[in-house]
Amino acid sequence: MDIVIVFQAVITGISATFIMDLWSLFQKHIIHVPPLNYGLVGRWFLWMFRGKFRHNTILSTASVDKEFFIGWVLHYLIGVLFAFIPLLLQGLNWFCEPSLITAILVGLLTLSAPFIIMQPAFGFGFAASRTPRPWLARILGILTHLMYGLGLYIIVIFINSLE
Repeated sequence: MDIVIVFQAVITGISATFIMDLWSLFQKHIIHVPPLNYGLVGRWFLWMFRGKFRHNTILSTASVDKEFFIGWVLHYLIGVLFAFIPLLLQGLNWFCEPSLITAILVGLLTLSAPFIIMQPAFGFGFAASRTPRPWLARILGILTHLMYGLGLYIIVIFINSLE
């Protein structure tokens, strides 16, 4: 994979993650849904170095110095890594001719991280099953990840329009 493709994936990953964060701000200010707390991602990650990978609930686990910063860095790094998924699905052609279907599929595929890995490890259960309103958490998760996929598509279209 050449450096231009990697650079494009990094730029689209950062940008799509930012679009996803703008969606979270919309949810917070317009429909009054609290935003995701990426400090919890940092807490989870930092506790791994202490040998704790799964929590009864991450909310009751003691906070760790710099968890907020680490959580946000991880959030964007994961967004960059996920930006390589369209290349696996559509090949290098993705950056020349992006497909909205591929972007939507990427958004849905990335749901596996929170639903199958992170939420159970946080003590929230598979697909938020142990939260007070699991279906609301699932719907909000789906919408957020669809915004990430849509963000990938929008950014690639935008970059192509500059050429």
